[in-house]
Amino acid sequence: MKDRKQHVIKMAHQLFIDKGFQATSIQDILDYSGISKGTFYNYFSSKNELLIALLKSIYEKINKKRNELLMGQDPSDIEVFIKQIEIQLEMNRSNNLSSLFEEVFFSNDEELKQFIKKGHFRVIRWTHNRFKDIFGHDKEPYLLDCSIMFLGILNHNYKYYSIESNSRTAIKKVVRYSVNRIVKIVEEVAESGEQLLPPEKLTSWLPDCKKSTKALQQKLQHSILSLKKSLHHSHEPLKYIELLDFILDELVNTKEPRKFLIESVLSVLKTEPSLFKAGDMQKLEEQIKQYFINEELL
Repeated sequence: MKDRKQHVIKMAHQLFIDKGFQATSIQDILDYSGISKGTFYNYFSSKNELLIALLKSIYEKINKKRNELLMGQDPSDIEVFIKQIEIQLEMNRSNNLSSLFEEVFFSNDEELKQFIKKGHFRVIRWTHNRFKDIFGHDKEPYLLDCSIMFLGILNHNYKYYSIESNSRTAIKKVVRYSVNRIVKIVEEVAESGEQLLPPEKLTSWLPDCKKSTKALQQKLQHSILSLKKSLHHSHEPLKYIELLDFILDELVNTKEPRKFLIESVLSVLKTEPSLFKAGDMQKLEEQIKQYFINEELL
């Protein structure tokens, strides 16, 4: 069923690219994907819900690719950030996101507008978090302003530069040019001490994030407690308890959990599968994965 649902999303996406979202009817989607109306409504309550599912899928793929680039790397390395932004722009281009966003913006559909708006806030939050890695926490009071400025510079530069250039070449040139500009801007703004928007503003823009994260943290606490209980058979229980406590502390008590460190600890724990009950470690991995997806998608 999951594969068939993904097939419908894929076919609808192609229609949205070819015809536009507004011009594509549900009947077009039924005909193109080869499903019945009943099957469509079994998956989606409306065309809007299908578009939201499509956009969530794209956001998740972008997050996955950006995270893969960061694994094993120094988060403060600006070259890694440049590659992440290149991936983000390339996936935006290949998925025709700009055109979809424009259609939604000029429509009267408030549900879709709010979803797209939250998506923009999530991009700002991700950029802000990466800027803290790169420029340091001492510049944090100015980094929300700088994140917004960077995204404006990046998107407008790409929009107009790509008119006359090969898209792939344009992405690389525009990203590096825009990053070089923001490095200077961050230094200038921090030196001036001027602030337009405080970083705390992100919480009011994405209020659902904290509530959802809290619920996931409670599930993680329960899973880790179950894993610790199963360690009484181990010859070195303290070693593994400390590793599990480290994961819990990072996810519950740390403001910005270090994903690459958590993944390293998980890889150590997975080398001793006999220590834990079947499925418990897999359950923990899934919850951690969902935690980071929620942090980026909510």
